[in-house]
Amino acid sequence: MALNNYKLQVKEINKTFSSGVVFKKNSFQAVNKVSFNLKKGEILAIVGESGSGKSTTARMITNLIKPSSGEILYDGTNINEKSLRKQLPEKIQMIFQDPFAALNPNHTIGYAIGRPLELKRKVRGSLREKVLELLTQVGLTPAEDFIDKYPFQISGGQKQRVVIARVLGLEPEVIVADEPTSMLDVSIGIDIMNLLLDLCKERDLSYILITHNLGSARYMADRIMVIFAGEVVELGDTEEVIHNPKHPYTQLLLHSSPDPWKSTKEDIEIVESADTSLPEHGCQFQYRCPFVTEACRTTSIPLYENGNDRQVRCNLYAEED
Repeated sequence: MALNNYKLQVKEINKTFSSGVVFKKNSFQAVNKVSFNLKKGEILAIVGESGSGKSTTARMITNLIKPSSGEILYDGTNINEKSLRKQLPEKIQMIFQDPFAALNPNHTIGYAIGRPLELKRKVRGSLREKVLELLTQVGLTPAEDFIDKYPFQISGGQKQRVVIARVLGLEPEVIVADEPTSMLDVSIGIDIMNLLLDLCKERDLSYILITHNLGSARYMADRIMVIFAGEVVELGDTEEVIHNPKHPYTQLLLHSSPDPWKSTKEDIEIVESADTSLPEHGCQFQYRCPFVTEACRTTSIPLYENGNDRQVRCNLYAEED
């Protein structure tokens, strides 16, 4: 039974990268005290620009890299516990951004999907029949036409469906999708998102969607978590975040997103700064924020509760805490 009905609990995870093997130099904190919970059947979108720490967070959740500090719990158990470590690949799976690189060009589609099933002993009966069943589930029909093909013989969208079929074969309960449609055409990307939504309902899956696209996040997610420079700056219900963004960074993200329903956009103050570095003290967004104050430059900003399970890392909401 999941603790507090959460499939996943992420508690103040940090990740610092350093150059050098013996003498650690030029350290860089990619993720800073990121915390969130994920319920069974829920879809959480993690949104931010390139380099914000989204994919690093995803790789820590799937245990591909270790956090520098903090902990990640699956059903209330730390993912590094010996009792869970070997089972974790069957519990949490990842869909990578590039389906072209995710498949070995020397192996057939049938081998790519079937080999993990063999290794994890997931098949009773015919392996080929199980692979055909998975191909059908992800919409690659007739499955017999695909099972013996090689990756170069199918399209990008079909490759991503193969990757999803391989993930489903291990019967995970949590799937981390890292920009699953960014390498695909828009129409194909929508097909993939619809497929993921259907599978979520059919299998009662929980998703973490990594994306820089607020449109994709709104289409798929129940909640949105916005990250900037490795820190969570806003977290809340998807429609509330979209219609009433609190943090200046979230407001700028929405302002920069195309909206076909609006002929004109509301004016928003944009600060252009030649300084692309991150500040040593205070708010990480201070160089680009139109509302920056002296307090923002000198003290760390906590996540303030803002009602309806909203959290905002901004001094503008300090009095509402």
